[in-house]
Amino acid sequence: MIDISRALKSAISTGQVEFGIGQTEKAVKSGKAQMVILARNCQSDFLKGDVKVKVHIYEGNNMELGALCGKPFSVSALAVIDKGSSNILTL
Repeated sequence: MIDISRALKSAISTGQVEFGIGQTEKAVKSGKAQMVILARNCQSDFLKGDVKVKVHIYEGNNMELGALCGKPFSVSALAVIDKGSSNILTL
């Protein structure tokens, strides 16, 4: 099984990741997002709907997802634009 923590950290450090519901929705609508990761308490109906990109629901809440990303704030949603050297797209 893939280690989401390691995969996320690798994508953040070697690729390009957009954080936040607004940025994530914009990345999906523009077709730039390769994958979306949502906290289980994400409030975006758009991202929970039928988006044409792979969506992974993270088991933790937005505070836990923020901590996992190494951010000092909560993260409800993030878009992987470029996976870098990570294997995150296999989630």
